Amino acid sequence: MTSTARRAGAFAVVGALSLAVPVLERLFDRPTTTVAAAVPFLAITAIALAAADDGVLFELFARPGDRRDGRLYGLAGFAFAIAALSVPATYFGMALPAFVTSVVVLSAGNLAAHTARARNVEPFGAMAAFVTGGTLAGIGGYLAAAAILETGFALPEVVFLAATGALTGGLVRSVLFERDEPIVLLVIGLLLWLFSDLEIAVTATGIAAALAVTVALGYVSYALDTASIPGMLTGVLLSLLTLVVGDVGWFAMLITFFGLGGLSSKLRYDQKVKRGIAEPNEGARGSGNVLANSVVALFAVIAHAASPRMAAAPEDLFLFVFAGAVAAAMSDTLSSEIGGLYDNPRLITTFEVVEPGTDGGVTWQGELAGLVGAALIAGIGATAFDLGGRGVGVVVAAGLVGMTVDSVLGATIEGGLVGNQGVNFLATLAAGLAAGGFAIAAGAVTL
Repeated sequence: MTSTARRAGAFAVVGALSLAVPVLERLFDRPTTTVAAAVPFLAITAIALAAADDGVLFELFARPGDRRDGRLYGLAGFAFAIAALSVPATYFGMALPAFVTSVVVLSAGNLAAHTARARNVEPFGAMAAFVTGGTLAGIGGYLAAAAILETGFALPEVVFLAATGALTGGLVRSVLFERDEPIVLLVIGLLLWLFSDLEIAVTATGIAAALAVTVALGYVSYALDTASIPGMLTGVLLSLLTLVVGDVGWFAMLITFFGLGGLSSKLRYDQKVKRGIAEPNEGARGSGNVLANSVVALFAVIAHAASPRMAAAPEDLFLFVFAGAVAAAMSDTLSSEIGGLYDNPRLITTFEVVEPGTDGGVTWQGELAGLVGAALIAGIGATAFDLGGRGVGVVVAAGLVGMTVDSVLGATIEGGLVGNQGVNFLATLAAGLAAGGFAIAAGAVTL
């Protein structure tokens, strides 16, 4: 076993100590449990910071950065993050099995990934090992915690939480540095706290189908180079959440955007390179691009699941927010990827002719492609949810609003106040809000 894999194994042992927290929950009342749960991990933090840089403990846990600094900052940060996460788990009502799952998903996933790397597995295989190992360990951690607490559980929901945690951990971990694992742990923990609190109903068939479909599509997107590894993980995570928290209709709209959006970036790629408008990495979209175009839609899915608890927020409202945001993402992507292939674009704010690729430059061909993209998303929504004529009009209009906002922001503030990803997010946000407002005004949603 290499030193990196051995170190990951040592961290996995520390992560397994999270099972002590459910044991303490059985022994003490809540305030005492909160203190008692944090103490062991705070002690590990102190020991890590005080460890001599030539001792056995240092050699076992030290990362390259730790060796430069002469302190086990990696172990200290990891243990302190567990202590911090134990507070909501023992005092604010976070499900303890979800807490344990969060910790072991990250620690066991890291062990699986480093073991794969030690065998010279390519980056995609190492990430697959992280997600697979983290998911299996997360399931085991949840079941062990539930057994200690003698609480019931639904296995499909456990699998959903573990897979969501592993995909989230893989994604956040892939865009941060190794020393940022405390941040990764807290992100996983907070997300699983949210989903465990929502008590999302998941069937065995549903989670099995969702995992099979999303993993297959993720692999295809990576194999076709339409997404980088972080971009692929983002798409798989969002697709899984959309399938489980939403349903097939929501997923159909999202995957249409992912598929056609990714393929459109490959369209006449060599010509786009010459024009200076091509996406980097051979057109493979990264996590930032995918998230910027999808985060509003993801919010809508989660809000839809939580809406039964919100008396003033009907479920259909979030369906329109979702569809409008996805329509805008599709419309903007097609308009830029197709419109950029044509000459003489005009700046949307002044209508003067500009060079292809200029932020805010539009062509009639691109605008037409954007309209078709918005209409496609609206058509899928109409088929899946019987939106009716007014509903279709709402989604198409919201998509065009988002596309227009993207162009206006591109011509005015992009490259200064915000970057391309920020503009994409603001455009989809505007489209989502417009869709909700249009739906209420048109009577498609009743408050």
